[in-house]
Amino acid sequence: LYTVFTTKEYPLADDPYKEKKSGGGMKEIFSTIRNMPPRMRIVSLVQFFTWPGLFLMWFYYAIAVAYHVFGAKTDTDPAFGDGKDFAGLTLAFYNVVTFAFAFVLPFIADKLGRKTTHSLCLLIGAAGLISVAFVQDKNMLFLCMTGVGIAWASILSMPYAMLGSAIPPSKIGIYMGIFNFFIVLPEIMASLGFKYLMKYVLNNDMMLAVQLGGVLMIVAALICFFFIKEKKNERVDEELVTELEIREERSV
Repeated sequence: LYTVFTTKEYPLADDPYKEKKSGGGMKEIFSTIRNMPPRMRIVSLVQFFTWPGLFLMWFYYAIAVAYHVFGAKTDTDPAFGDGKDFAGLTLAFYNVVTFAFAFVLPFIADKLGRKTTHSLCLLIGAAGLISVAFVQDKNMLFLCMTGVGIAWASILSMPYAMLGSAIPPSKIGIYMGIFNFFIVLPEIMASLGFKYLMKYVLNNDMMLAVQLGGVLMIVAALICFFFIKEKKNERVDEELVTELEIREERSV
C-alpha cells in the first residue's frame, strides 16, 4: 500500500532500441535464433545445464537430508520432520550467503574475468551439492550451502554480464526472450521428466539426485570456461547489463 500511494508513475517512453521496421514477427524470431551471437549460444548452453542442477536441489535436497543425514526410516518418523526443517534452515542460509557474496563478486570478476569467475562459482556450488552425501554432522550442511549460495550469486548476475558485450541493443527484447527459454525449457523438462529419472535411473535415491545436480553444474562450468572466448580487458555496457537483468523474468 505504501508503494501504491507514494510512487509516481510516468508514461512509458518510446523504446530507443525498438526496430523501426514492422511485420514478419515469427520470421524475425527464427531469423534471430539462427543468427544468435556465438557468445549467447554458449551462455545459453551454460544456463541449460545449470538450472536442472538447481531444480534437482530444490526438489530433493530436504528429503535427502531427512533420510541420509537425520536417518529417518519413513516419512512418519519424527526424524523426517526434523530433517526437513533443518534442511529448510540451511536453504535459507544459502540466500544469506548469496546476499553477502554479491558485494564481493564484482571485484572478483574484475580480477579474474567474468567467465573464470562464473566457472569457479559453479564448481564451488557443485562441490557443495555433491558433498551433501558425505555429511555426518548436520551442521556441515551450512558449509555445503555456502557453496550453493556462492554459485547462486553468480548465476543471478554473471551470465548477463557475459552477454552485455555480445547482444546488440536493438535486439535486446527478442534476445532476452530467447535466452529465458533456456531457463524455462529445463524447468519444463524437470517437471515432466524427473519422476521418471528418479524411478528408472536413480532408484528413487534423493541423495543421488542432489549429487546429479552438482554434476550438471560441473558440466556447465566446463562449458563456460573452455568455450566462452573473453577478450582481455573486455568492456561491458553496464546499462545494457542492467537492462538485461530487469527484463529477465525469474520464475524462482
